[in-house]
Amino acid sequence: MPEHEADTTHVSPAREVGDFLRRRREQVAQRWADEPLFRTVFTVSRDEAVDAGRVIVDALAQVADAQRIEDPDAAGFTGVREQLARMGAARSRAGLSTTQVSSELAALLPPVENLLVADLEQEDAERRRECATALSVLMGTLRLVTMQTALSENQALIDRQRLQLLEVATPVIKLWDGIVAVPLIGTLDSARSQVVMETLLNAVVDQHARFAILDITGVPTVDSLVAQHLMKTVAAARLMGAECVVSGIRPAIAQTIVHLGLDLGTVKTRASLADALGYCLHELGANIVNAPAEGAVRR
Repeated sequence: MPEHEADTTHVSPAREVGDFLRRRREQVAQRWADEPLFRTVFTVSRDEAVDAGRVIVDALAQVADAQRIEDPDAAGFTGVREQLARMGAARSRAGLSTTQVSSELAALLPPVENLLVADLEQEDAERRRECATALSVLMGTLRLVTMQTALSENQALIDRQRLQLLEVATPVIKLWDGIVAVPLIGTLDSARSQVVMETLLNAVVDQHARFAILDITGVPTVDSLVAQHLMKTVAAARLMGAECVVSGIRPAIAQTIVHLGLDLGTVKTRASLADALGYCLHELGANIVNAPAEGAVRR
């Protein structure tokens, strides 16, 4: 047996697939550019789709050379994860389900497989089968990497949007010079309580506030966890030089706090936002004069 044939026989199927991808890099990239995944993501020009295809083919060849075709954490995938995530996320934003995106990724295999079969025409059937299997496994791992990365990007986007919604749902209102208020509506959890604290403290600094009012009229229930968050917020505001007043404590919430045995003795509380504002104004030395009723005679 000639020496070069012996060398070919001992080359693993994965490495032979890597050699094939390098040889047919341009052809694979050109064929992928016409597939729905590339064509619908890279809409500016076909050349852009071809360039993206080349980059992914290079990554696959690197993974095949390392014989890690089943490993989604193989080094070759590192450089293309961001691009794969953009492609998967773009199709998801277009309204495609995860199954549909996966199907578009699966459609990338046949064009490459056809090239591989033609390229290995002189090899025996068993060798062609082994290489085709290695290519199929490699492309399956590419699908897995793409879906994992796209889902991670989508989750990060959801987390950012959730944080933005929390910030929007936690407005700080300037009621008077030196007085700010945060009207809370809905359930307080750890994440939202952290946003409340940060937003309030930033407002205390920006507004040079001496008083901060936390109005919990819109909070449906108060348990020990919510009370702890309120206490931490009050303590943090005090450290910033502002006195914090909690308002909107309804009878049911007051009873719950008593039953839980929570000590809010160090916290200034008022029944309503108006009462809390009146207290703060009084502490600032402002005189509140009620306007006379309509038709009343001044004396």
